Amino acid sequence: MVKWVIITFLFTAHEFVCWGQDKVEQASRKMTADEAAQVTLLCNYSTSFTTAYLFWYKQLPNKSPTFILSEFTVGKGTTEDAFKERFSATLDSTSRTVPLMIKNLHVSDSAVYYCALQPTVTETHSTLIQKLRETHCRGLNNQTLFCAQICTEPNSVKKI
Repeated sequence: MVKWVIITFLFTAHEFVCWGQDKVEQASRKMTADEAAQVTLLCNYSTSFTTAYLFWYKQLPNKSPTFILSEFTVGKGTTEDAFKERFSATLDSTSRTVPLMIKNLHVSDSAVYYCALQPTVTETHSTLIQKLRETHCRGLNNQTLFCAQICTEPNSVKKI
């Protein structure tokens, strides 16, 4: 019996743009693959900054997003231990892509996957603070994005 793995992407139909030309775009909305297959989730980015920090997250139904890995244009990213064996990504600053590869798919890989670009994150004493840009960030349908978040523990996101 063939088991299917369904992977859903958020923000795939919508491209969110900040006035500084910072954006991520995931081309696919939904993907279905056989268990044990390998898939590549695409993510293109654009930033007005010289360095970029890209992150991949996995979100299961009714759960908070879980950090998978990070890739940077300068320096080395990290991969969470639980994902090291089957998940990988390589940031290509020339083509401005950071595809996520998942090997040996499991049914438990069925989830929503987020690609995130954070050129506005600063680090001070192990606390990440994303600068509020609510008056300058708008979705393509003119919805205002409120994106103030503080991360006080490794890989935790808390709304304020």
